[in-house]
Amino acid sequence: MSAASDSGDRLYQFKNKGKDANELRHRRVAVNMELRKAKKDDQILKKRSVQSLQECDLHDTQHWSVEEIAEGVNSQSREFQIQAMQAARWLLYTESNVPNDSIIEAGLVKKFVSFLGLSECPVIQFEAAGVLLNIAAGTSDQTTSVVEDGAIPALISLVSSPHLHISEQAIWALGNIAGDGPRYRDLVIKHGSIQPILALLAAVPDLAVFPSDFLHNVTWTLANLCRDKNPAPPLMAVQQLLPAFMRLLQHNNVEVVLDSCWAVFYLTDGSNELIEVVVQAGLLPLLVKLLTSVELSIVTIALRSLGNIVTGTDEQTQCVLNAGALATFSNLLRHYQPKIQMEAAWILSNITAGKNTQIQEVINAGLIPVLVEVLQQGDYKTQTEAVWAVINYTSGGTVEQVAYLVHCSVLGPLLDLLTVKDSKIISVILEAVFNILEIAQKTGETDKLCLMLDEVGGLDKIEALQNSENEAIYKSSLNIIDRFFSDSNEEDLVIADAPAECYTFQIPEDQHTFQF
Repeated sequence: MSAASDSGDRLYQFKNKGKDANELRHRRVAVNMELRKAKKDDQILKKRSVQSLQECDLHDTQHWSVEEIAEGVNSQSREFQIQAMQAARWLLYTESNVPNDSIIEAGLVKKFVSFLGLSECPVIQFEAAGVLLNIAAGTSDQTTSVVEDGAIPALISLVSSPHLHISEQAIWALGNIAGDGPRYRDLVIKHGSIQPILALLAAVPDLAVFPSDFLHNVTWTLANLCRDKNPAPPLMAVQQLLPAFMRLLQHNNVEVVLDSCWAVFYLTDGSNELIEVVVQAGLLPLLVKLLTSVELSIVTIALRSLGNIVTGTDEQTQCVLNAGALATFSNLLRHYQPKIQMEAAWILSNITAGKNTQIQEVINAGLIPVLVEVLQQGDYKTQTEAVWAVINYTSGGTVEQVAYLVHCSVLGPLLDLLTVKDSKIISVILEAVFNILEIAQKTGETDKLCLMLDEVGGLDKIEALQNSENEAIYKSSLNIIDRFFSDSNEEDLVIADAPAECYTFQIPEDQHTFQF
């Protein structure tokens, strides 16, 4: 359920007190779905083929037909076989998926797989791995042909090749196979791919010794081993991989860091159990640090990963806070990229859905005036996420915290949004207003709040909504008028001598205290 759902019960997806424990997590299932689309998203694709070839290395093989390639592959001449493999690689690079099918139908994949075992001829191993990674980058059926002809164990055996360029091709091909979906991902893991890849990384104290392209391909393949959540990757495999991502997230190569962030995103976009494994691995301070990166793509995916984590338990949300994330949010909420603003506001809405001590951390970080600023000036999608932050805040905050929210002039921009055409958001705003008025009533300061609402034009807007064709909006607005503004409550509406904007403000040892 979400703001975009038909039920309108998004409140039950937040971690507010009194909510059903099974409905607490506010996953981005329908709300701003574009921020959750990892499939072929941004910098990382499910599969990747070779992007460039050195024509000078391919001799005169650029224009061989599939029949000529088959003749060469099946010959007894090693040189002829190598030329045929190069011709196949060129054909797969320059053409569409059609040559893939032609090569598969010619029965050549099994022959290519057999070439992977020719350790006495590294050239043909390299060419065979290159051809197989391109075929595996095709359709699922084409990937299946590579798997069914025994490529996975043969490729894994090449990961430990003394020739780094051969190892890279093998790892790349395994990444394409794993990227086809959870079935092949788990099969690649089951065949023991993780250990030799991690051994390569563990063998050197400084990852900078690896060529950047090689390390990028390794990281990309490891990220694909974390991909997909139906089902999620095996927990033991994740635990093996996370220490490597700890190192890779600190590398100076943008693509390596970005693909490592994607891996964390995949893992945290799942169960609380997987989120907990990531949290316990100690990655959160690294993700928080990346929020200040100059690379927009890195900031985006690091923020999304932290966003996944705050949809977990209150304890997992607290770990994000303990890692210092809120110190970056003033800049994120004012970011030049609206999607960053929206993501930051969405994360804030999940934090304010937690304990009131977590709401207090948002206050202490100076983010409430910035949140009000977003309500006033943000684009519409960001404003709606800010509205959710407010409703969660008013549902779980203390009297003092809600009074502080009002002190920060939230009512004006909040009530201005009652004129939008989104009935769900209007209902949420009305509930937030009701929460604030109810708290004011408990403290005997309903008159001040009602005057403030009237001064910012809120009373007129709420009264107008009594004519709404939407039954929920009609009932909510009527309830507010009857409960707090009706003639029967006239005595409660006598304006006090002190002006409504007057607050007492003092700072005790560790929290702000306000009165309406």
